[in-house]
Amino acid sequence: MQTTNQSNAEKSFDPNDFLIVPARSFEDLQVGEIFRAPSRTLTDAHSAAFQTVSCDNHPVHYDNVWAQKHGHKAPVVHGLQVLAFTAPGATMFPHVIGEVFIAFTELNCKFLKEVNSGDTLYPAIRIISLTPQGATGIVETEATIHNQNGELVLTGTHKYLLKTAAN
Repeated sequence: MQTTNQSNAEKSFDPNDFLIVPARSFEDLQVGEIFRAPSRTLTDAHSAAFQTVSCDNHPVHYDNVWAQKHGHKAPVVHGLQVLAFTAPGATMFPHVIGEVFIAFTELNCKFLKEVNSGDTLYPAIRIISLTPQGATGIVETEATIHNQNGELVLTGTHKYLLKTAAN
């Protein structure tokens, strides 16, 4: 009897039952939808890890004396590290688009304020345009990061290529 139960369980298994949210199509997305990432407080360890990976050894990122001598209140977190907090995978966006995702095709950003160890970042991406192109479509999002003081520290855009229903 246990063998029969196991085979029934195996027959009823569907990986789609394990999706975090129901996957949607390109056509189901709406301009204005916002996907937020959890807040993160940066530490010196985060900066040291990024410095190791990026090989960026400029003293503005690790030397407190040098940073203050050059007008910074403390060592500055690497800009590309801050940008990485806009990664769509940190939000629900990849789960929402499911299998229609083809590629992350473009990004740009502006660094508006410096970020230091101890700052808490609040990233979000918001759909600003949906451009169908036959079998594919372009989703453009505005990427923003605010700090714990509500100050906008980064803004930019991302573009993603998705399959459409015509595909």
